Amino acid sequence: MITGQLKSDIDALWETFWTGGIANPLTVIEQITYLLFLRRLDEEQTLKESKANRLGTAIEKPIYTPEQRELRWSYFKDLDPKVMYEIFTRTTDDRPITAFDFMKTVGGEEGQFARFLDNATFMIRSPRLLDKAVEMIDKIPMKDRDTKGDLYEYLLSKLSTSGTNGQFRTPRHIIRMMVEIVKPTPTDVVCDPSAGTAGFLVETGEYLRNKHPEIFHKPESKQHFNNEMFNAIEFDASMMQIAAMNLMLHGIEHPKLNPNDALSQANAHIKDEYSLILANPPFTGSLDYDAVENSLLSTAKTKKTELLFLSLMLRMLKVGGRAAVIVPDGVVFGSTGAHKALRREIVENQQLQAVISMPSGVFRPYAGVSTAVLVFTKTNSGGTDQVWFYDMQADGYSLDDKRQPIAVNDIPDILERWQKPEEELQRQRKEKSFFVPRADIVAQDYDLSINRYKELVYEQVQYDAPKEIITHIKELQLQNSQDLQALEALLG
Repeated sequence: MITGQLKSDIDALWETFWTGGIANPLTVIEQITYLLFLRRLDEEQTLKESKANRLGTAIEKPIYTPEQRELRWSYFKDLDPKVMYEIFTRTTDDRPITAFDFMKTVGGEEGQFARFLDNATFMIRSPRLLDKAVEMIDKIPMKDRDTKGDLYEYLLSKLSTSGTNGQFRTPRHIIRMMVEIVKPTPTDVVCDPSAGTAGFLVETGEYLRNKHPEIFHKPESKQHFNNEMFNAIEFDASMMQIAAMNLMLHGIEHPKLNPNDALSQANAHIKDEYSLILANPPFTGSLDYDAVENSLLSTAKTKKTELLFLSLMLRMLKVGGRAAVIVPDGVVFGSTGAHKALRREIVENQQLQAVISMPSGVFRPYAGVSTAVLVFTKTNSGGTDQVWFYDMQADGYSLDDKRQPIAVNDIPDILERWQKPEEELQRQRKEKSFFVPRADIVAQDYDLSINRYKELVYEQVQYDAPKEIITHIKELQLQNSQDLQALEALLG
């Protein structure tokens, strides 16, 4: 967690971008991301140089040539702001390319980030702003994975206040809850088909580092972690850049990043490929049938993206693969044929394990819709017996637009109860959580709304008799009259 001086420096830098005319949080993060990458390129070059010096050999695949020395972070970071700005914006005979444009020529060898720079644009419009940004970024201890990862997470948290850009970010504590529910393993192949900033993949990586440190002691499991495990699909170019940097700063150097529309024909070949999917697909959206890959319409013919993404996940998962996905409440109780068909598919042909109902304020300030987490396993042969329902009423933050921390938090209770299914089977439907047999769900036409099954407890309230209430009102009126008379007497 970022605290102290570094947090203050970031906040000050953010304010400088704002006063410097860059008010869009997404643009601010993009510009900081580019500078982080330039610093990384210079550090990679320094490592190559140190290795060559130790071995007495030539530098293997140098990033910079000697003539490009002034394009390196270690060179320009201490220059006068105006001189530094010229290196970013102006070419000369002895400098045929700017530092920013050089970044776009590196290619894919330095991790996945460089693949997505074709449309990168330098938006910093003043030497002072560039100097302040470089100064702040230079303070980051880049060798400390936790610090640089937390710093980037803090930057991304500012997207949640940005309104139109907030849809790209799921609250980190909700992501962590979902990851802890599905318990990723060292052999999983994980995908987020609507990756945004890659929060689910980052948290999965952190979970594995903490719970399975043995991954990094075995060459084959380490190779799997670094090259095969993490997969993201995201069609927005800006988000893909940010996702790649987020993963890189958290120690995931070579994820498989797919810059296509997940629902399009371009991904028709992805089938039975992943053992774990974690996602928060778009809540609302509608596509024309001809824009959707045909196989996704076989389960439920619909134009709604939230339903199409569920169809996509069922196709992408291996048999035995698990999923935890956030859906708007309309998915769990919608009455259209497509809604019912998709729920029927998950209940009858797959194994639905849990429906966690979340309060409407979880995604404020940019969305007030009520949501739920569906947890299921692809079996293609059924297996739904009992479905666990939980009525989350608080997530540790106020449910208004401010989302301030509060003491009430159901998430620890959810995780504790999830670990003890034998105890949950004994709970009554009057409690926060309980199991519902498949037969009851079928009888309700596959409605997965918790309110369909929860028994409400009504407390009997005793009221005074009407005559007693009237007598009490008269007494109050008499007292008010006496008080007014006393006040008048004081005023003379």
